[in-house]
Amino acid sequence: MKTKTPWHSGKMICVAVFFIAAIVTLVAIAIVQNKPLEQKYKYGIVLDAGSSHTAMYIYEWPAEKENNTGMVGQRHKCKVKGKGISSYAREVAGAGRSLAMCMEEAKQCIPAAKHQDTPVYLGATAGMRLLMKQDRNSAVKVMEAVQQTLQASPFSYQGARIISGQEEGAFGWITVNYLGKNFQKAAGTMGALDLGGASTQITFVSKETIQSPDNAMEFRLYGNDYQVYTHSFLCYGKDQVLKLALEKKLKSADTSLEDPCFHTGYSEDKLFQKVFDSPCVQAVSTDAMNKSFMHKGSGNFIECQNSIKDIFNFSQCKNSQCSFNGVYQPPVEGTFGAFSAFYFVMNFLNLTGQSLADTKKGMEHYCQTPWNTIVENHPKVDKKYLAEYCFSGTYILTLLENGYNFTSENWKDINFIDKIEGSNAGWSLGYMLNLTNMIPAEAPDTPLMPHGGFVTLMLFLTLFLLILLFLGYTFLGRPSCLPPKEIV
Repeated sequence: MKTKTPWHSGKMICVAVFFIAAIVTLVAIAIVQNKPLEQKYKYGIVLDAGSSHTAMYIYEWPAEKENNTGMVGQRHKCKVKGKGISSYAREVAGAGRSLAMCMEEAKQCIPAAKHQDTPVYLGATAGMRLLMKQDRNSAVKVMEAVQQTLQASPFSYQGARIISGQEEGAFGWITVNYLGKNFQKAAGTMGALDLGGASTQITFVSKETIQSPDNAMEFRLYGNDYQVYTHSFLCYGKDQVLKLALEKKLKSADTSLEDPCFHTGYSEDKLFQKVFDSPCVQAVSTDAMNKSFMHKGSGNFIECQNSIKDIFNFSQCKNSQCSFNGVYQPPVEGTFGAFSAFYFVMNFLNLTGQSLADTKKGMEHYCQTPWNTIVENHPKVDKKYLAEYCFSGTYILTLLENGYNFTSENWKDINFIDKIEGSNAGWSLGYMLNLTNMIPAEAPDTPLMPHGGFVTLMLFLTLFLLILLFLGYTFLGRPSCLPPKEIV
């Protein structure tokens, strides 16, 4: 009769100890890895004080993953009522008061316990850059007024300043590539095209050496070095460029102006002051400023484009190649994200995703549509803005093709975008990321146990347990000794 190995033998005790240890380890790792943690968030506020309006953006990110790629997202956006802060030059206190409603929204949006730890920044762009040129004293007072409002809020005030055009372009480039997670992709980065009311910016990584130091900016992000070409054209935002175009057509003695960039049937009495109240155009006499002219539309895309080309200077270039007005620009390459007014105008005209030839056909058809038909088709759109879409769309097309040198071959590389991953494309997110050092110079450390490693360890422990079970079964079923055979 066979005698099995007793369960309390050394071998069985050893197997049992390893079996219990493996079970405990497997359960502990599974609990820790999958433990539901209470998500804690941090917040940041950026006010984009543009030439035509101010917008407040609230960003949030998981506190324990502050330096990981793509973790910052937009939680809330508030559009400040009224025009941009530069419009308050004659009533500077109003600039600060205009921000009050959105700051109240921020108080409701961000948990009260986080208020004092939430940084708030304000960046003023081309509107304030123009006011600084025109009336420095008023510009300083406007900035002081907005500073007082932000300092009175419960948030951590980190500064309000007028950012340069190059910074605006570079921060927009950081935003679109951060949201698109391009900084860790081998495919490369996306260029950025920004169009506001008073300026336009182009920023992209060029393969060739940038010949103009004024147009070069360098960044080290996630372990990679980037040298970007960037330039900002002050006075070439869609609102200021309309003044430039009208200036080319108007003389102080004119009482009527027929404009191919406005629809047939459009007619509006306008003051010269509305055209010549900007440092972007030549000043006229006080008497002329008080005069008015009748602005009439003739709705001709080809003539409109030819008139817009007059505001560019394509003849002067001291470098090997230029965009316009003698500004150096290397050849555009790669894909581009075109946002802000680029998107809003082209989206309204339903010309995003079109070829260059189809874009031109679409603009021609839209501009020749009579004004009364345009009004009937868009009853909810403010007539002031509605009247300018023919001009703005033609200007965008001309700027991209003739100014920045996009062609029919690479037109498809322009993506007109409003949001990426739920966050608005623009310079504000890149501005906050830069000031808070939330994009590390070196690549973030990898997690201690990524998902793949966790699955592999679970499989290993499970296999180990099966082996122990097999050994235990083998040991328990094996005889410890056999009786001697009987001698016959």
